[in-house]
Amino acid sequence: MRRIAMSFSVLVLLVAVVHIPANAQSPSPAAPPALEPGRAAQMPPETPPLTERQKMEVKGDLYMARKQYAEAIGVYQLILQDEPKNAQLLNKIGIAYHQMTKLDQAKKYYERAIKADRTFASAMNNLGSVEYNRKRYRAAVNHYRRALELAPNMATAHSNLGYAYFMQKKYEESMASFQRALALDPEIFEHRGGTGSVLQDRSVADRAFFYFFLAKSYALQGNAERCAHYLRKARDEGYKGLATASTDPAFAKVIDDPLVQEALTTSTSVATVPALKPEP
Repeated sequence: MRRIAMSFSVLVLLVAVVHIPANAQSPSPAAPPALEPGRAAQMPPETPPLTERQKMEVKGDLYMARKQYAEAIGVYQLILQDEPKNAQLLNKIGIAYHQMTKLDQAKKYYERAIKADRTFASAMNNLGSVEYNRKRYRAAVNHYRRALELAPNMATAHSNLGYAYFMQKKYEESMASFQRALALDPEIFEHRGGTGSVLQDRSVADRAFFYFFLAKSYALQGNAERCAHYLRKARDEGYKGLATASTDPAFAKVIDDPLVQEALTTSTSVATVPALKPEP
């Protein structure tokens, strides 16, 4: 089961301390400078303090970030008593159940979120992930495609659609979906999970071939570094068709790159290869 990476912004107030000699006299308070005509309208309004309801949702989000999913559900449910058609909350509860591998409950809340908001592409994508985890790839494809009808530029949904097509052995459709995902987000396969309200699929059956498939996807993008990275992973998983990259037109943009050439060798030494970002 995939994990969801959730991030929260923390506002830090930096205070500058200025040294004042002991014998210095305190200056008289200065009157604030007069604003230029029309300047007041340009000043941003002060951020209002959080309401008790907002504080409660933030508490639930923090529980989610700490992977305390049952506690998060309890908090969200309290808010839901007054907001039974809040699609965002329903989706969050679905994700919490999803992370607990309680797929029936997750599906129920995703469906409630979609019923509350027919344009909620994230919940539609997440509903597809339930079907993907159940190996119902045709149903997953249908949900991902519906999510993309609502949000054509959702890179995660394109990526998930590619995974579902791959599991159906529809490799041309899978490659097209991955190419679209990479065009929208060049680091789509480097993220650790989804982005808050959106789940991203990662599990595949034939890991060796899938890594080669990803290497080809990056080759088409001209990204030699990531192509070489996945070629090495395919090689380490025992993929037998590695040599076909030398004659495959999809690798033409990167085939002469030293990193790619190294990855295509049978040696397992990677001491001279620069380290890449950690893989999920």
